Amino acid sequence: MNAVLSPAALRILAAYGAAVLLFVLGALIHPGFASFPSVSAILLIASFVGLVAAGQCFVILIGGIDLSVPWVLNAAAILIATSSLGENSRALYALALTLGMGALAGLANGAAIVWLGVPAVVMTLAMNGIVEGLALGLSGGMTCAACASYAPPLVRAAVHGVFLGVPAALWLWLAVILLVSFVLSFTRFGRATYAIGNNSRAAFLAGVNVSLTTISLYALSGLFAALAGILLVGFGGQASLGMGAPYLFQSIAAVVIGGVSILGGRGHYLGAAAGAVSLTALVSVLLALNMPEYGRSIIYGVVILALLLLYGREQRE
Repeated sequence: MNAVLSPAALRILAAYGAAVLLFVLGALIHPGFASFPSVSAILLIASFVGLVAAGQCFVILIGGIDLSVPWVLNAAAILIATSSLGENSRALYALALTLGMGALAGLANGAAIVWLGVPAVVMTLAMNGIVEGLALGLSGGMTCAACASYAPPLVRAAVHGVFLGVPAALWLWLAVILLVSFVLSFTRFGRATYAIGNNSRAAFLAGVNVSLTTISLYALSGLFAALAGILLVGFGGQASLGMGAPYLFQSIAAVVIGGVSILGGRGHYLGAAAGAVSLTALVSVLLALNMPEYGRSIIYGVVILALLLLYGREQRE
C-alpha cells in the first residue's frame, strides 16, 4: 500500500487522471472529441512525443538533458527517405543506418559529457548544431534528388496499418512502454540509472559503472529520437526541414508532466507516457477552442512552471 501511495506513484496517477479529464473536457467542448477515431488519432500523435520522451526520460533520470533531439530526429527523417529511396528492398538497410546514426549521435554526447566533462546542456546543444549542419550540407538544404523520396511502404504501414482496430504505431509504442518500464523497474541497468540520478558518487562507490551507464543512456536517447523521425516520415510520407523542432519542448514537457524529477533520480516512463498523452490532449482541446499558437505556448509554459514549482517544493519537504 505504501508503494502504491508513494509520491512517484501518485504523480503517475495524476498524469493519467489529467489525460482522462482533458478527454472529458474535450468531449464537452466538441461532440465527438472522445469518440474512438478521435482518441485513436490523438494517441497516434502522442506516440511520436512519447517515443522521444522515452530517451529524454532516461537522461533526465540521471540529472541530464538532451537538446540534440530536434536535429537528430530531423536528420533521421531525411536519412530514412534518402537511403531507402522509397523502396522496401532497401528498407532494412535504411532502418539500420538511420537508427545507427541516432545512437551514434547520442553516444558522442555521452562520451563527451563523461570523458571530457562537457556539461550536458552545452554538449547536446552543440551536437544539435553539428547534426543540423551535416544534414543540411549533405542534402544540399533538402534540394538533392533523393530528398524527394517517400518513406518505404513498410515504414508507412508501420504507422498507418491497423491491427485489431488499433493503429500499428500504437502497438509499437505500447511495446516501447512495456520494454522501458521493465528495464527501469526490474533490471540492474534501471537500478543503476536511478542510483546515478540520486548520487553519482555514491553509485560509483557501490560498484555502478557510471561512465558506461551514462553513455548508454545518451545513446538510447539518440536512438529513440531517430525512431520517432522514422515514424514521422512514415506518417507524413516525406521528410521536411524543421519537423523535429516541436519535439524538444514537448518531450521535456511530457517527462515533467509525468512526474519525473528534472533533477534526476525520481520518476518513471509510465508517467512520461501519460504526460505525452496529456500534452497532446491539451493541444487538441486548445485547438478545439480556437486558441492561437501564442496562447498555446503560454499555457504550455505555465503548466510546466507550475509542475516544476510543485515538485520542487515536494522534494524540499
